Amino acid sequence: MNWEQAAKSYTDYLRIERGLSKNAIDSYSLDLKKLKKYLVSHHLTVSPVNIDKDTVLQCVYEASKNLSARSQSRLISGLKSFFSYLIFEKYREDNPMDLVETPRIGRKLPPTLSTEEIDMLIGAINRSSLEGQRNVAIIETLYGCGLRVSELIDLKISDLFFEEGFIKVLGKGNKERFVPVNPQTENFLKIYLQEVRPLQKPQILAADTVFLNRRGQGLSRAMIFTIIKNLAVLIHLQKNISPHSFRHSFATHLLENGADLRVIQQLLGHESITTTEIYMHLDRSHLAKVLNEYHPRK
Repeated sequence: MNWEQAAKSYTDYLRIERGLSKNAIDSYSLDLKKLKKYLVSHHLTVSPVNIDKDTVLQCVYEASKNLSARSQSRLISGLKSFFSYLIFEKYREDNPMDLVETPRIGRKLPPTLSTEEIDMLIGAINRSSLEGQRNVAIIETLYGCGLRVSELIDLKISDLFFEEGFIKVLGKGNKERFVPVNPQTENFLKIYLQEVRPLQKPQILAADTVFLNRRGQGLSRAMIFTIIKNLAVLIHLQKNISPHSFRHSFATHLLENGADLRVIQQLLGHESITTTEIYMHLDRSHLAKVLNEYHPRK
C-alpha cells in the first residue's frame, strides 16, 4: 500500500464509516499531507505500513516548530487517527503515535456579543440592496437558531417547516436535528425567500439552497466570515468576531435567561453535555443569582 492508496482508503473510511463532514475530512487529510511532505523533503520512500516511530516523531517535531499548541494537538490527533485506521484494517500492528502526548490546550472561548451589539451589527446592514436583505436573514438565522456556519450554508428550503415552527439542520457527522425558529427569525427568512431569492436564478445544484450569492450558487464559509468582519468594521466593534460568535452568544444568552443546559445541548446539536459546558462562561453575578434563587438555605 502506497501513500496515495492509503490516503484515499482513509478518507473513504472517514466519509462512509464515520460520516464526517467534508471540512473534518479535509482537516484529517491535511495532517496526512504534512507527513507525506516531510518524507518527500527528506527523500524517504518508506510506506505507511512500514514507517517507523522515529520517522513519524521527527516529522511531528519539525512540523510543530511553528505551530500553536492547538495546531500541534490537531496534527498529533490526526496522525493517531490515521495509524489507528491502518491497525483497524490490519495493515499494521502498531501505532507509532501511541506514546506521543498532545500539548495542553486552554479552553479558548469565542467572544460573546451582547444583544445590543448584535442589533448594531444588523442595523449596519444596507437593507436597500438585495444582498442587504439576504445578510439580515443570515445574521438573524445564525443568532436566532444558534447554527454553525456549515449548517447555515447547507440549509435547504425543503428543511424549513415554518408551520410547525422548526427548521431541520444537518449537523456534524450528518446528524439531523430540529431547531425551533422564533417569529423574528422566521419573518426575516420569509422576506428573503419571498422577495429577494425569487429575483435570482439558482444554479442547478443550488436549487434547494436557502442562501445564494450573485451567481445563484450557495455561499461559502469564507463569504459568511467576510460579511461579519465588514459589519464589525462598520460599527467599530473592538472584538475579533466570527460566525461562531453568534452561536456562542445564542447559547450564553439562553443560559443567562434561565434555559436548562440539557435543552441548550439539544439546540446546539452537541453529542456530549461537556461540549456544551465550554460555551457557558457566566459572570459571577449570574452565578450568585442562581445560587440565591435555588439554594435551600437562601
